[in-house]
Amino acid sequence: MPIPGIPSRAELVDHLVKTRIAGEVATPRENNLSHYRQLANGNRNYWLGLELGDRWSDEQDVLAVMAERVGVNDDPEYRYGQDTIDPELTVDGLDRMAARLRKAAEGRQRVLFATGHPGGLLDVHRSTAAALRTAGCEIVVIPDGLRTDEGYVWQVADVAVLEHGATLWHTHSGEPMKAILTALEREGRPLPDLVVADHGWAGYAGRHGIDSVGYADCNDPGLFIAESEGTVQVAVPLDDHVVTPRHYDPMVAYLLAAAGLE
Repeated sequence: MPIPGIPSRAELVDHLVKTRIAGEVATPRENNLSHYRQLANGNRNYWLGLELGDRWSDEQDVLAVMAERVGVNDDPEYRYGQDTIDPELTVDGLDRMAARLRKAAEGRQRVLFATGHPGGLLDVHRSTAAALRTAGCEIVVIPDGLRTDEGYVWQVADVAVLEHGATLWHTHSGEPMKAILTALEREGRPLPDLVVADHGWAGYAGRHGIDSVGYADCNDPGLFIAESEGTVQVAVPLDDHVVTPRHYDPMVAYLLAAAGLE
C-alpha cells in the first residue's frame, strides 16, 4: 500500500525494498553482467548517448563502479541468480537530485524532462515537472516535427518521449535528445539549464555539456559511469519498471519535499 504523506528516510528505504524498487530487484545477475560486458565491448546501445572511448573496456572496472554506486554484488565469480540495488544508495541519489532541483527552483531555470522508460517513469517525471513549474521554472517545450530512425520525438505531460506506431517507445538511444537540442539551437532558442531524464536522454544531455540528472537500473551502467566521470551530475539507482508505477509515488514525495517543492 502507498505510504501516506511524505515518508521519512527509514520509511522510504523500507518501501523501496518491499516494492522491489531497490533491495532484491527483478533484474537477474546474468542480465547485469551481460550489459556490463556489452558496454565494455563498445556496443553503443549500452553507452546511453555517451561517448566513452576506450576508457571502460574492462568489464571488471564497470562492475566495480556498479558495486560502489548501485550496490550490486561485487564478486566477479557471482554470475547467476538474484542481484541487488542498495536502497540507501537510492535515497542518497534522491538527496543529491533534490539539491539540484532546489537550485533550479531558486534560479527559476529552464528544465527539460524526458524518459526512455515511459511505462515506469513517465509519471515520476511529470510530477517533478509540475512541482518545478509551480516554483517558477520554465518547463522546456520541445520543437514540433522531430524524429529519429526509431520514431517521432513527442512531448506528453511535459515529458519528452519517443513515439512509434501510436505507442510510447522504450529506448536507450541518445538520438532523441540530440534531435531536441539540435532543433533548439537551430531555432535560436536557449538550451535547458537542467535535464531531468533517464537512459540516453540523460546521457546525451550530459555529453552535450548540460547539467543532467536521472534514474538508472542496475543493468544500465552508462549513467553511473558518467556520474563517476562528472558528465552526469546525479544517477539514482532503482528498478526503472516495477509492476505497479504507483509504487514510485512515495519516492517522488520524498524527492520533492527534500527539494523544498512540497
